Amino acid sequence: MAADSSDISRRLVSLALPVIGLNVLNVLALTVDTIMIGHIPNSEVALTGLGFAVQILFLLMVAMIGLTVGTVALVARAHGARDPDAVNHTFAQSVQLTVLLSVVVAVAGNLLCEPILRLLGAGPESIGAGRDYLHILLTGVVFNYLNILLIAVMRGVGNTRLPFFVALLMNLLNAALNYGLILGNYGMPALGIQGAAIGTLVAQAFAVVMMAILIKRGRVPGLSLPMRLRAIDRVLAQRLVGIGTPAAMDMVVFNAGFLSIIGMLGHIDEIAVAAHGIGLRVQALAFVPGMSIGQATAAMVGNALGAKKTDEARATARSAMVLCAVIMTALGMIFIVGASPMLTLFDIQPGTPLAAYSITWIRLLGICMPLVSIYIALGGVFQGSGSTRIPLRINIIATVAQVPMSALLGFGIGLGALGVWAAFPMALAMKSVMGFSAYRKNRWLESEPGRRGASTPGSDRR
Repeated sequence: MAADSSDISRRLVSLALPVIGLNVLNVLALTVDTIMIGHIPNSEVALTGLGFAVQILFLLMVAMIGLTVGTVALVARAHGARDPDAVNHTFAQSVQLTVLLSVVVAVAGNLLCEPILRLLGAGPESIGAGRDYLHILLTGVVFNYLNILLIAVMRGVGNTRLPFFVALLMNLLNAALNYGLILGNYGMPALGIQGAAIGTLVAQAFAVVMMAILIKRGRVPGLSLPMRLRAIDRVLAQRLVGIGTPAAMDMVVFNAGFLSIIGMLGHIDEIAVAAHGIGLRVQALAFVPGMSIGQATAAMVGNALGAKKTDEARATARSAMVLCAVIMTALGMIFIVGASPMLTLFDIQPGTPLAAYSITWIRLLGICMPLVSIYIALGGVFQGSGSTRIPLRINIIATVAQVPMSALLGFGIGLGALGVWAAFPMALAMKSVMGFSAYRKNRWLESEPGRRGASTPGSDRR
């Protein structure tokens, strides 16, 4: 029986709305930090250090993104096939793998963050600010990673409301702590950028504890979290790696493109790096609806394919593309028209170099939004089906084109920061075209998550 397109669209919107709210809250946490840091003495140095630090955090998160994508693909399929044992086995194993990964990232990140900051072109003061922020968040990175995993698993079983309410409480706590610790309110010490990191870390730990308690008390039907350690299921781990590695490499390539931009900007003008970070804070909010639809799409496509409903998977993909295109085009127009008023949120004085750079970058990001909307929707389709190699190939091709184009426009032709940034929308347009072509070939419908010949989740339980 053919899938009902209107029903699919309603379900997609229903699942995506709490995800949108949750992602808005997560982005707001960093945006609030940025706004508050903009009000401290020597704020330009702190904002520049924050801009470098956030890119490094994204770079170090790639393995966790891969693990999360693999987990959601397998959990969603198992949930669609109505196999709660497989769901919970995958969940328990992923929690243990997340903790192990967090230890590796904490150690390596703390050792390498300063050399990476220097490599990116940060000056001595910016290195100090970025290092102070990174050391705190990297030391407690396990809370951030577990938070990401728990939210993703709940999304895979169709529960997006509970993570939203936990995130709401987390962000209220984050804002209160940062107001005290960044600016020295409520009798707290004024720690500046270090205060932002401490407040964020405490809020993340709170969210993890809350969600673990709610799952343990049975608030998420069909999902349980055993507290005892289990032997690592090597077959399942291989399947997670098979799905997650291309997704992780996709993030490496994506972040390499962004890091190349920051590196080029750092050699042109460090103020442009600060503007880049400000633009990304605003852009992250505007990209939230599209990215959230993509995440909800991944869960619904995985559920549909697990239940052997290919027509429903196709209908979900079509609905996602339409929703993303409409919403992101409208938001892109707001970016283009309202770039200058947006800067008042960050207390940036009009007419300054920082203001000029920020307006240019925000408007270019507005142009990007309709160009990339189709690709964002299809990214959810490919991830939900486990076809993570498709977006990796697309991203490699687009980034290989973007980096030399940024260098040519910025340095060869002499357009400076504008030229470095201008190659970004060109690369995003390429991604949408290639993504739609891959979607039409229908190979994602034939994908079996994980490696060939692998057993189903939990088949190797001990």
